[in-house]
Amino acid sequence: MNHFLDFEKPIAELEGKIKELRHLSGETGVNIVEEVGKLETKVDRLLRQIYAKLSPWQKTQVARHPERPHFSHYLQALVTDFTPLAGDRVFGEDQAVIGGLGRIGERAVMVIGQEKGHDVESRVRHNFGMARPEGYRKAQRLMRMADRFGLPVVTFVDTAGAYPGVGAEERGQAEAIARSIEVGLDLRVPAIAVVIGEGGSGGAIALAAANKVMMLEHSIYSVISPEGCASILWRSGENAKDAAEALKLTAQDLFRLKLIDQIIDEPMGGAHRDPAAAMATVGRAIEAALADLETKSGDELRNLRRDKFIAMGRDLD
Repeated sequence: MNHFLDFEKPIAELEGKIKELRHLSGETGVNIVEEVGKLETKVDRLLRQIYAKLSPWQKTQVARHPERPHFSHYLQALVTDFTPLAGDRVFGEDQAVIGGLGRIGERAVMVIGQEKGHDVESRVRHNFGMARPEGYRKAQRLMRMADRFGLPVVTFVDTAGAYPGVGAEERGQAEAIARSIEVGLDLRVPAIAVVIGEGGSGGAIALAAANKVMMLEHSIYSVISPEGCASILWRSGENAKDAAEALKLTAQDLFRLKLIDQIIDEPMGGAHRDPAAAMATVGRAIEAALADLETKSGDELRNLRRDKFIAMGRDLD
């Protein structure tokens, strides 16, 4: 761990002591196994206590953690024989959205995801995961290709939202997002979406009009970011915590509201603490969902998907 969130400071202090003890042991040969074991037990207990009662704002911070695995990591871990497909055949290539053909387990699939990047250079290259119209039109093209060849579509959502720049608006950002949702709803093949970090606004739902929408335990999904909401309602970003509470953006809230279908458990302390385990769990969830959906006909898949989205908000407790 190289980065600790504000509410993780007690854990950071303990892990710092463990590191110091191990360094000291290496220099002096002193046996510190028992002491380190006690500290590690305390770290585990603190992690469980803190992560059992995270607030919506704290979950937002976890979802944005810089060491949380991004789409490119899931590609490497879960997808074999991946062949990237670029361009929207209208304007150009958008590296905020990556897509192509590959295999998850034994199944051939079309994989599409939003990539934020992990350092300054890659974040700029991928535009921080904020797609322009050409990114969504590329996604449409790949979804239609999958539909034509009878391949399931698996999408990974991780974006603060669609890019709001002038150029993007001039090239039809809203229309591109709306068309992506339309194409997603019209597919006659299984469609699965996984929110792996931040699902922001129309930029997220453009890739999440799926038969099964799953969220990682500490991911978020909302119509607007807490900061954006606070700037509109309170004219100040300082109220982002209040906005996060009001938006009901956590996986737990959205599952209760019947807006998503499944919550995928994360390792204790979040996916950033054990990326390999988190990605393996996501892989198993995707394979189980594909196995469930592949028995259904094209018309049934499309009708179930449309009915699900139309029914949202009707049957709340």
